[in-house]
Amino acid sequence: MTKILVVAEHAGGKLNPATAKCVACASAISGAEIDVVVLAADASAVADQAAKLQGVKKVLKVENAANAEPLAAVLAPQIAAAAANYTHVFGPSTTFGKDLMPRVAALLGVGQLSDIMAADSAYTFRRPIYAGNAIITVEAAKDKKVVATVRVASFQAVGEGGSAAVEAAAVNAEIPTHTRFVTRSAAATGRPDLQTAARVVSGGRAVGSADNFKIIYGLADKLGAGVGASRAAVDAGYAPNDLQVGQTGKIIAPELYVAVGISGAIQHLTGIKDARTIVAINKDAEAPIFEVADVGLVGDLFTVIPELEKALG
Repeated sequence: MTKILVVAEHAGGKLNPATAKCVACASAISGAEIDVVVLAADASAVADQAAKLQGVKKVLKVENAANAEPLAAVLAPQIAAAAANYTHVFGPSTTFGKDLMPRVAALLGVGQLSDIMAADSAYTFRRPIYAGNAIITVEAAKDKKVVATVRVASFQAVGEGGSAAVEAAAVNAEIPTHTRFVTRSAAATGRPDLQTAARVVSGGRAVGSADNFKIIYGLADKLGAGVGASRAAVDAGYAPNDLQVGQTGKIIAPELYVAVGISGAIQHLTGIKDARTIVAINKDAEAPIFEVADVGLVGDLFTVIPELEKALG
């Protein structure tokens, strides 16, 4: 029987939507029994949210004071122990999952399967290669656990309405002491998280400077959107690297993606190909971004954006 353990990603007592997308991937496997594991100092609130996800049979709470911060070195041994009776362990292909799941795979003595974008069967999966220009089918060994990250941009989150049982789970795992949490430094922008935002506004090299990048933040605030940037803009110092969208940045799938002053290099397009609607604003009518855009506007961004903000009210 296929038994899948999905590792919940959460912060501030809220379940990250990436978890519901991992459940969607697991649900594509016929006959799979899906459980979710929540690791935290106090997992009750997040576990209750996970229990509402459709398709989830059981939620395991692994509570430990050491789990107050999501340190991969601390969480991985506990997940490996909790996975003893499971055939599969899935985590999101987010910053959290990419940090954590390779450690889980190593502890279980298996190789990790990365960026699942479709599950054809319990042991046959599809994933992108060559910056998304090709899709390969991978067959995992049936006599070993499958540890994988799920390309969350490729799945729609499952809905709520479930009523899974919530159980406290005691895991026998040695928690390392060589890794400890010191401090967290993050800007409180009040904007939606880039990886889960329904709307995203991104700026490129054409924005011209870090000071000019304020025009991107302004439009994003008007739309209630997250903010992204091309690699060129990040390399030029216009935006911090945690905003980078693309093959070497974040892979996202918002309902609306607005590309401002972005030419559309293949590496950037890889990160947005699953966006539902792409709007491009660029003064170069020959820019590659227009080949993938659903709506394109040729014009100077410093003229277009203020007019657009006026129209938005």
